[in-house]
Amino acid sequence: MVLDSSSLIILPITVDQTLPLRQEVLWPSLPIEKVKLPEDSNGWHFGAFLDGTEEAVAVISIFREPVATYLTKSNDHNAGTKQLLDTSTARFRKFACKATLQGRGIGTQLLQHALNFARTELGAKTVWCDARTATSQWYEKRGLTPFGDRFFKGPVEYVRMRIDFDAFPIDGKI
Repeated sequence: MVLDSSSLIILPITVDQTLPLRQEVLWPSLPIEKVKLPEDSNGWHFGAFLDGTEEAVAVISIFREPVATYLTKSNDHNAGTKQLLDTSTARFRKFACKATLQGRGIGTQLLQHALNFARTELGAKTVWCDARTATSQWYEKRGLTPFGDRFFKGPVEYVRMRIDFDAFPIDGKI
């Protein structure tokens, strides 16, 4: 059942508010301090809240970051990486939705909010992410396209994905 958008509130949140959900959904076997990024203080963080609740049910973080492209194939996600010198790009990271609420449109609404923020507030023309290959079809349904070679972070396989806003109107829905 898709959640009515009026039942969901999306707000800026602190890094510390993202950590419990990041750990619970993305890396449950790691200690909570391991899900904090060194660059978190340079990012913008958003949480999706069900109306009347104080705990975020989904979180996402946005950073100004050039698009990374692969020069070589490798299992090390940093090997062979080149940063394109384009300042009109942003990256979203640590996107997580409570498992019990997935499939209800919460993640889609939060992603749409984050993409609109990147476009309107940061001036991004492109937004990219490292997506787990298990979720890449979900992103493709929302307009992101894969690029580069697949790679691993620990035991998890990833693919880089991007969305170029020239293909979507400013208020376009994903």
